[in-house]
Amino acid sequence: MGVNIHPSAVVDASAKLGENVSIGAFTYVGADVEIGDNTRIGTHVGINGPTRIGRDNVIYGHASIGGDPQDKKHNGERVELAIGDRNYIREFVTLNRGTATGDGITTVGNDNWFLAYTHIAHDCHVGDFCVFSNGAMLAGHVVVGDHVIMSGFTGAHQFCRIGAHSFIGNDVKLVADVPPFTMVANDDHGRARGINSEGLKRRGFDAGRISAIKRAYRTLYVAGLPLAEAKAKLAEQAKDNDDVKFLLDFIESGERALIR
Repeated sequence: MGVNIHPSAVVDASAKLGENVSIGAFTYVGADVEIGDNTRIGTHVGINGPTRIGRDNVIYGHASIGGDPQDKKHNGERVELAIGDRNYIREFVTLNRGTATGDGITTVGNDNWFLAYTHIAHDCHVGDFCVFSNGAMLAGHVVVGDHVIMSGFTGAHQFCRIGAHSFIGNDVKLVADVPPFTMVANDDHGRARGINSEGLKRRGFDAGRISAIKRAYRTLYVAGLPLAEAKAKLAEQAKDNDDVKFLLDFIESGERALIR
């Protein structure tokens, strides 16, 4: 299959386009851009390099992909954006490249949905199977695990981590790390409100796994224990449970506070 480029589109001669790529009207594809097979790009999209986009992605009109990092320290250094496969990137989404003082790269995994006006800032790392609802935004250096849902108009502060299988409610302002499996509600700067049971069921977690995660959540958030004591109890629970070990490893590896 060939490449379908609208006559009004501007594609740099050095851009590498895979099989069956389509590029819509008035779209710009700059130098040092790679686009994988079967990716469809709509109208009025801007893609700047260095940017690598995988296969089977769909990018809608007016998205800005691979723009310079919004960081005053950026001085034109070579920094990158890497996007995986099968992502849906809707209208007016902005995905920025990394910074030389950060990781040098912003990464997006596979099978994610970025709805309109989503912003992913420099040096962020987004996993797989995430959903970012309209207006959800990440500041720089945020790490998002797999299967995370960010509801509308939610924002995360720089250097926060959002653990896998978390669900973040509308208008939440995250200023601390969110443990895996956790639901967060709009209460001041975000407050844990239980585990994401429905999401876990949909992803095939059985009743035993969910029960163990609930027990771990109660240890961390309901028992009223200082964090050090809660971690000691979680360590006991983690000895024969991989999900609790995953939760505890996340907590132990953090440099910021947890939402508490």
